[in-house]
This record gives sequence, C-alpha cells and structure tokens, in this order.
Amino acid sequence: PPPPGAMAASPGALRRAGNEEFRRGQYGPAAALYTRALELLEAAGEAAAEERSVLLANRAACHLKDGACGLCVTDCSSALELVPFGIKPLLRRAAAYEALERYQLAYVDYKTALQVDCSIPAAHDGVNRMTKALLEKDGVNWRQKLPPIPTVPVSAQTRWSVPSAGAPGANAPPAAAQRAGPGENAAGGTEKAQTLKAEGNELVKKGNHKKAVEKYTESLKLNQECATYTNRALCYLTLKQYKEAVQDCTEALRLDPKNVKALYRRAQALKELKDYKSSIADIKSLLKTEPKNTAALRLLQELNRA
Repeated sequence: PPPPGAMAASPGALRRAGNEEFRRGQYGPAAALYTRALELLEAAGEAAAEERSVLLANRAACHLKDGACGLCVTDCSSALELVPFGIKPLLRRAAAYEALERYQLAYVDYKTALQVDCSIPAAHDGVNRMTKALLEKDGVNWRQKLPPIPTVPVSAQTRWSVPSAGAPGANAPPAAAQRAGPGENAAGGTEKAQTLKAEGNELVKKGNHKKAVEKYTESLKLNQECATYTNRALCYLTLKQYKEAVQDCTEALRLDPKNVKALYRRAQALKELKDYKSSIADIKSLLKTEPKNTAALRLLQELNRA
C-alpha cells in the first residue's frame, strides 16, 4: 500500500517526484508517480488539459526508455489530443515509431515537429534518417505512400510547453518560432536534394551518366553536399569532361579538404588533362590520409612513368 499521506499529495508534487526518479534512471517508479498524478487530475477534466498533457508526455518518456514503444505511442497520442502539436510528445512518438520501424509515421511526426519549431536538431536528423530508410524501403517514389502531414497553425508554432523530465533537448526560446518559415523550407530542400541524389545514384548503376549528371545538378542547387560533387565528378570522368570533373572535385574539397574520393578523381582528371604535376600533388595529399590506398599508389606509379 502507498505510504500514509501519499494519496493526499498534489499532482504537481507527484510530477516533481516522478521527474526526480526519472533523472535517477528509475523509469518504472517515475511512470507510477505520473500515473497517480494523472488519476488525481482525471476528476478535474478539461481544466487540467495542459498539466495532463505534460504528465502523459513524461510517462511516454519512461516507456520509451524502457523500450515499451507501443505504450509510448499511446501516451503521446493522448497528450497530443489534449494539447495539439506539443513538441515533446511529437518527438517521443516519432522516436517510438522509428524504433518500431514504422518509418512513414515517424517521418510525419518529425516533419510536424519541424513546423512547430524549425530549430530542433533531433527533428532535422530524424527527417534525414527517415528519408534514407524510406528511400531504401520504398524506392524513389516513397513520398507517394506517405500519410498526409498535418499543417501546424501559426498559433501552435509559438507554443512553448512546460519543461519536463527527459526532454530531448530543452525548449528553444520563442524567437525560434518566428523563423518557422525559412527553416522548414531548408529542411524540405535538403530532403528533396537527398532524393535527387539517390535518383542520380540509380542512374549511375544503370550506366546512364548523362541523366545522372542532370539529377546531381538539380540536387546541388538545393544542397551543396560533398558526396554529390564527387558523384557528379565520377560521371564527368566517364563522359570525358575532365575540366568539369576537376571543378567538382575542387568544390568537394572546399567542403571537405581531405576527401579521398575528391583527391583521387581530381588526380585522374588532371592526368587526362596532362597536368601531371598537380595530379601527383593530389595523390600525395591523399596518401597522407590513406597511405595504403592501392588505387592511388597505382595511379602514382603511372604518373611517375608519364
């Protein structure tokens, strides 16, 4: 039986006690305290919607830590019914869906969270992980199979939930809400860029380098990523467009100065352009990072004979 006086504890006191247990890694006892607080608030009904939502999101965090992903989803959904677009229940439900390999639902929650606050790294990372997972699972048309992504009303974009236990990242200051527009587009752009790059990679596998170049070019307009430059450089090498290959590798090296693929492919292009001195310099830089790189050592031998 509960200790005497415990039943009289206020929901706030129970929540604080739960937070304390959570911080100590006692997720079961924390969940039990949140449950008792919720039972006390049941009677209060609508008036306590905000407080109940926080308790449900906290209990969901306990479930997530204990690997009870189904229970985590249920609590987050209840929390979101009480207070729509709460950032913590959205992120926790996304994490639970991801663990359950329900990537489409996780994607929708991560995207919704970014509409609420575009400055959350966990949501950006989640969107990128789900994009990759769905590309692998459903192919380039993965978007067509997605459930609809809810539109977050502007009023919810400035809602800052009460800080609670086990927050995946503290709540950002309200200033972030004013930036919800551009940040969201940036995230959408990165993701479209990933899809275009993947389409380019598919075309390379099929040997269609010309078409692949078009996809990589579209991708680079949205997001300048090192790997997209080195991929396009490879296509240019195959198409014997050596000057363009050199330019792409140079761009890639601006983003990542020790990139092995960029150094190797630029050396290959420079060799074809008969600039042996610069080509040897690139191979020597590469070998500082990877002294046993056999392709590079072979190219260096050829260059020394040239």
